[in-house]
Amino acid sequence: MAIKLSDDTTKRLVTSIKRYVAENLDQAIGELKAGLFLEFALKEIGPSVYNHAIAEARDFFEARVGDLEGACFEREFAYWQQPPSRKPK
Repeated sequence: MAIKLSDDTTKRLVTSIKRYVAENLDQAIGELKAGLFLEFALKEIGPSVYNHAIAEARDFFEARVGDLEGACFEREFAYWQQPPSRKPK
């Protein structure tokens, strides 16, 4: 599944990449280079991050579903199994 970003998100990421390169690599790059790097990152790195996030979400929900019976269980047909109540004398 290709990762699709909105135009606004893409613009903000390109701006962030340009700033990162300027501040950390002491180089100025243009929109084209920053956009190409973003495209590379989305194609090469994005799927690994995406798959990891999906695996964490799956684990989270499986843990909650696994405990569903303990958290949401009510014993059936329990009325007659209650100890008899004592009537006051």
